[in-house]
Amino acid sequence: MSGSIPFYQKHQRHYDRGYRSKETESKLSQYQSSSRYAAASAGSSTSSAISTRSRGLSPIPKRAKPTYLAVDKENQIIGYVVPIFRGSSEFATGFSDSEEARVRGTSAYMARRDLFTSGLEMERSEQISRREAMRESAERISLNKRIHEHEEHFKRMNEDSLMHPPEFVIKPRSHTVWEKQCVRLHCTVSGWPDPRVVWYKNNVAIDPLANPGKYKLESRYNVHSLEINRCDFDDTAQYHASAMNSKGEQSAFASIVVKRFKGDVDESLPSPRRKCEFKRMSEYGITFQTHIVDQFGVSFGREGETMSLGCTVIIYPALNRYQPEVEWYRDDVLLSPSKWTHMHWSGDRATLTLTHLNKEDEGLYTLRVTTKSGYETYSAYVFVRDADAEVEGAPGAPLDVRCLDANKDYIIVTWKQPAVDGGNSILGYFVDRCEVGTTHWIQCNDTPVKFARFPVTGLVEGRSYTFRVRAVNKSGMSRPSRVSEPVAAMDPADRARMRGTSAPWTGQIIVTEEEPAEGVVPGRPLELQVTEATKNYVVLSWKPPGEKGLEGVMYYVEKCVSGTDNWQRVNTEIPVKSPRFALFDLAEGKSYSFRVRCCNSAGVGEPSDPTEATTVGDKLDIPSAPGKVIPTRNTDTSVVVSWEASRDAKELVGYYIESSVVGSNVWEPCNNKPVNATRFICHGLMTGETYVFRVRAVNAAGLSQFSPESEPVEVKAAIASPAPPYGITVLECVRDSMVLAWKQPNFIGGADITGYFVDYREVIDGVPGKWHEANIRAVSERAYRVSDLKENKKYQFQVRAANMAGVGIPSLPSNTFLCEEWTIAVPGPPHDLQIREVRSDSLVLLWKPPVYQGRDPVNGFYVDIKEAEAPEEAWRGVNNKATEKSFIKNLKEGETYVFRVRAQNKAGVGNTSDVTEPVSAVTKPGSKEIVVDVDDDGIISLNFECCDMTPDSKFVWSKNYEEISDASRLTVETKGNKSKAVFKTPGEEDVGIYSCLVTHTDGASASYTLSEEELKRLLEISHDHKFPIIPLKSELAVELLEKGKVRFWLQAEKISPNGKVDYIFNDNAVSQGEKYKMNFDKNTGVIEMIMESLTPADEGTYTFQLQDGKATNQSSLVLIGDVCILCCDSGLFNTVFVAGPHFIEYLGYEVTPECCVILKCKVGNMKKETSALWYKDGHEIKSDEHLGFTEGVLKLEIAQISKKDAGVYEVVLKDDRGKDTSTLNLTDQGFKDLMNEVFSFIANSSTPLKVTSTDEGIRLYTFVSYYNDLLQVTWHYKDSAIAFSDRIKSGVVGEQLWLQISEPTEKDMGKYAIEFNDGKGGLRRTLELSGQDRARVAGGLPDVVTIQEGKALNLTCNISGNPVPEVTWLKNDREITSDEHCILKFESGKFASFTITGVNTSDSGKYSILVKNKYGTESGDFTVSVFIPDEAGGKKNNFCTTEMKRSLNYCFAESVTKTPTVEKLESKEESKSKDVKQGKKLENTENTAAEEQKASKDLIEQQPTADQPAASEQPTEEPETQNETTE
Repeated sequence: MSGSIPFYQKHQRHYDRGYRSKETESKLSQYQSSSRYAAASAGSSTSSAISTRSRGLSPIPKRAKPTYLAVDKENQIIGYVVPIFRGSSEFATGFSDSEEARVRGTSAYMARRDLFTSGLEMERSEQISRREAMRESAERISLNKRIHEHEEHFKRMNEDSLMHPPEFVIKPRSHTVWEKQCVRLHCTVSGWPDPRVVWYKNNVAIDPLANPGKYKLESRYNVHSLEINRCDFDDTAQYHASAMNSKGEQSAFASIVVKRFKGDVDESLPSPRRKCEFKRMSEYGITFQTHIVDQFGVSFGREGETMSLGCTVIIYPALNRYQPEVEWYRDDVLLSPSKWTHMHWSGDRATLTLTHLNKEDEGLYTLRVTTKSGYETYSAYVFVRDADAEVEGAPGAPLDVRCLDANKDYIIVTWKQPAVDGGNSILGYFVDRCEVGTTHWIQCNDTPVKFARFPVTGLVEGRSYTFRVRAVNKSGMSRPSRVSEPVAAMDPADRARMRGTSAPWTGQIIVTEEEPAEGVVPGRPLELQVTEATKNYVVLSWKPPGEKGLEGVMYYVEKCVSGTDNWQRVNTEIPVKSPRFALFDLAEGKSYSFRVRCCNSAGVGEPSDPTEATTVGDKLDIPSAPGKVIPTRNTDTSVVVSWEASRDAKELVGYYIESSVVGSNVWEPCNNKPVNATRFICHGLMTGETYVFRVRAVNAAGLSQFSPESEPVEVKAAIASPAPPYGITVLECVRDSMVLAWKQPNFIGGADITGYFVDYREVIDGVPGKWHEANIRAVSERAYRVSDLKENKKYQFQVRAANMAGVGIPSLPSNTFLCEEWTIAVPGPPHDLQIREVRSDSLVLLWKPPVYQGRDPVNGFYVDIKEAEAPEEAWRGVNNKATEKSFIKNLKEGETYVFRVRAQNKAGVGNTSDVTEPVSAVTKPGSKEIVVDVDDDGIISLNFECCDMTPDSKFVWSKNYEEISDASRLTVETKGNKSKAVFKTPGEEDVGIYSCLVTHTDGASASYTLSEEELKRLLEISHDHKFPIIPLKSELAVELLEKGKVRFWLQAEKISPNGKVDYIFNDNAVSQGEKYKMNFDKNTGVIEMIMESLTPADEGTYTFQLQDGKATNQSSLVLIGDVCILCCDSGLFNTVFVAGPHFIEYLGYEVTPECCVILKCKVGNMKKETSALWYKDGHEIKSDEHLGFTEGVLKLEIAQISKKDAGVYEVVLKDDRGKDTSTLNLTDQGFKDLMNEVFSFIANSSTPLKVTSTDEGIRLYTFVSYYNDLLQVTWHYKDSAIAFSDRIKSGVVGEQLWLQISEPTEKDMGKYAIEFNDGKGGLRRTLELSGQDRARVAGGLPDVVTIQEGKALNLTCNISGNPVPEVTWLKNDREITSDEHCILKFESGKFASFTITGVNTSDSGKYSILVKNKYGTESGDFTVSVFIPDEAGGKKNNFCTTEMKRSLNYCFAESVTKTPTVEKLESKEESKSKDVKQGKKLENTENTAAEEQKASKDLIEQQPTADQPAASEQPTEEPETQNETTE
């Protein structure tokens, strides 16, 4: 017993041999030796005395040494049996039940009872019995010692197999202490190897050296402690100990709360946390405000990567000694620090690090920050994609591997199927196991299992294991899943007993509760049942027998095929030790019964009752496919997908969602971890793309079929109704109307605002009245005139904004305004101030002029500026002279400014506008400027790029800050986030400031000033790009070589290897041969052609034409004259070379299909210094855009030729080498011939003769591409020239030539022709006019129909036309077709009817009938207004609800006829100019407006009365009769 310790210490992990120091162990051994000596002496003396007294009696028989080996019926050793110490009751009596029975049965006992009857002798006898019992206990303890020594030896020999992560045997306990007291936290940690322990305070490691004397850390015998001296209020915190070794990390938490006496509380400090914290905090009156900023967004990772999520937390007021509680959740489950998740709190930033991503880490992550005033949370989703497969086409790794029902014989492993199958269905799964402390993985199943649950057998009892799963398809094996948590192969009861040991139990030891006994065969097992059955295995469970003796039992499992009586033992070699067992290798589809027998060393018991017949197969079915899938727009990168749950699904694990771009047929998983809900937000989609979605369910049996595909949905931000406008002001006021202005809402709902609605109410003595509508149709401008007000009355206004999602909520009521006419001389305030092109030192301010001009027109504006935080006195002027718009410079970077504008006229400066919103002088990241570009084709363009675009963003180009609507000068091309404005024909009219604004962004805009100088520079660059020239070092020259050879050569400055040369002689190409030898040195640029001999036939022009990409050039040389011929004949080589510029083709003309006349001539031997001068009648023609020179051809373009262009034209070429002249006579016959050719082109461009109807009669017409005043045209009727009169006239409008016949009759029918005279016979266009009549709507339609809901509406109108016209009905400019609700008919080619069987409010709107035949088109319009009667039935419904009217009129805002309350605000000057331009006489607009207001008011109030018949009751005999009240 020298090395043993008490049993109650051995069962505590922190009391092991390593707990004692060497010194303590030495003293203990000395003490035990002395104790044994004293006990031995006392024992010997006592025994001798007893032997003397008991002489003559039978001696006590010697007990056989008990065996501690467990054997089966064949006496085969199957393990050890360790009895549990019997406790204090055994020491009290000294006998066990069996021992006492044996002693009482001896004759010596009977004699001794008779001999010793005194109490003293009985006491001595008890002492002897007790001593015998102590001897037996000593033997048992000695056996425990040997077993312990065996463990220690095995532990030293097999360290790796017993390595396990740290575990807290005793965790630190929370404390509440008074201030200035000391507190100590301690814990006991087990683990192999010995773990290292670090203490933390609020997730910050404690460093004793940083606070000397404050903290004291100790670690002895696996007991670790943290001592805090003289606690103060700052020590109130959460502490935790983190233990770590090579196998893992574990943490334990405790809190310390430091209290103060009430009289000593410092109210400026926060109180401790926990329950008392809230009460005391409220006493101090501190309320914390928590803000989570710098948030992490939706994140995407891949398996194996590391990801960090973090947020900055701002807590106000900021108290350094107060720390909030920071927690992280995944899918609403609190996360704890582990090897997979690391958490950190720095005092102002919370960080969660996922060290090794797996699909188990996918989910919704939530940061929760708790203070005494409450908590604040922030959440975002983290998606984890599969890592790249090791084998192409292999499936993704399974996930969420867990261990269930762990016992001695098997462990059930479960997992979830992956979302990605690699394109081929998954054949099954392989389960691998690894013993803790090793790295060797063993495959548990030989064939793949499809069921996502598998019992693993063949485990060593007491050993700990981890598991992983791999999926397999026909392409290969997936990556392994994340390993499961370690689990020990032992029964739950044994696991509970083993929690006190210092290391995992690894020996083949059976722990029983009783002392072993012999001769008792166990009874039958009870309640045998099949707990789980699949086609791969069956799991049985039962209860131990009631009659099992005092010895531990084991079990044999037997099976029998149903219908037979042949029982076969399943586990023939090793008995089952747990009351559960998994059977494999059963035939699928067969039925089996099972029974169990118990066994021990005494034998095998009777079998249990057999189970009912169980058919081998999967009892769990694959779930059915989910139902309808509905996608909904969410953001510009996500879509909300919802679906109908699978019906009758059992043990449902969740759903997988997949997405596909429409048309791609490629499906991608949206989630890699099953979701349990029927709604999921799919992130990471491409903005603007159209997707479809599908869903499938999953349980342990497998994946269901896919649901039907959803409807396609475009990925863009969901739209909502806009926020309310604000900043309502008055721009003008007259006696009965006021002009309002307001500012656009800050939030427009994701879609463009389509209009605004204005309401007003009268305020009497400060009490506001009822709201009334000011406009029924939405107004697009942010200014509106409210009419029908009362003079000298006070009003309030509110405005609503509308977009395609609907009408938003109204703004706050405006200030109260008095309706009285303004008579001031100065102008009113400008409005609609806009700030663009904000940069760090400048911005552009735009505005609209005031509605109220004052006595005189506005002649300028003044801009004021001040810092946003500065007082009112800080306003200062930006400009000293009045301006139209303002470009504000010299701003201070980072400063925030506000602006206002004042208008000026002759009377003075008016009131200031509303102040703009504050704007910071900061160049936003990613801001771009407009870039001018000239491409290789010489096209000039302005380019702008925006990096912050949304799906609804548009580029808006402006010139001088007015939107460009005329596309004749510019063409705008937009692709992605880039836009280009291309100039068609740049000219002086294009000079100005060009700006580009991107809508639905944070003010992305820029401008570019195109001045005259800049335009000239760009045109030069454009010309160089269009016509690039290869520069020459020397022009074409000639040399005489030996033997009569002639060398032509030139040298280019630079030419690429792709350059080529054409050799031309008299417009004919020459090539390499006997006469010509060509050389081209591209390195030096020297080009030469050597001619063998010179003959008279070689007289002419020699040209070298160079080309290098788009760049070209040429040089020519002329050999002419009689001298050349004489020299050739005489054999002399004094050839005369004429090298000056000359005409290859003399001056002539050409007429283009556009009827333009081009004078042109071809020239040769030109160089840069050569001048070409054009003359007409001896006067030089100055160079302009009509002159040109390309490819050796000089051109002069005459776009619209007339008599003034007749004359003698001359071209003069000259330089230092010589001069040449060419003349063209375009007078008299020459000009006449030219014009005849022009007339021929005009005649051929004419269109076929057509006829159309007019108000006066009919008109015959044709179009030509170009009309010239000199063109002679003759109209013929029946081959005779027409004599024109007041009834028959001809004329020209633009390019249209027409013949008007007023009030035509049958006499006018016949053949008409128009003849063009071109001097060559002319050209005729003819038309037969007989029985022709254009389509007309003769009548029968009202302007407005007001009808009660539920009534029938029938309208009929007359149609005329020959041929019979086609009839089309429209509603709000959209074609409608006949159905049961709306019946459309066209009968006899004359009557068109329109019937609505039962009208409702949706039928309100603008309707049109369109009739058309080959001779013309005509339409008729009418408006249908449906009203709902009130409850009284017979009364007029004078007022429908504001919302119904607003909804009705908003839907048809573009089609309802204009009323005075729906007028668009226009300035007086614009109205005047528009009327003058249209040739209309200005009328008294005020009287007209009043009449229209009255008519509109009557229209709205007019409703049918009880005595008015319904539409179906009206007579319909005459087509012109309408069937409802019209107006």
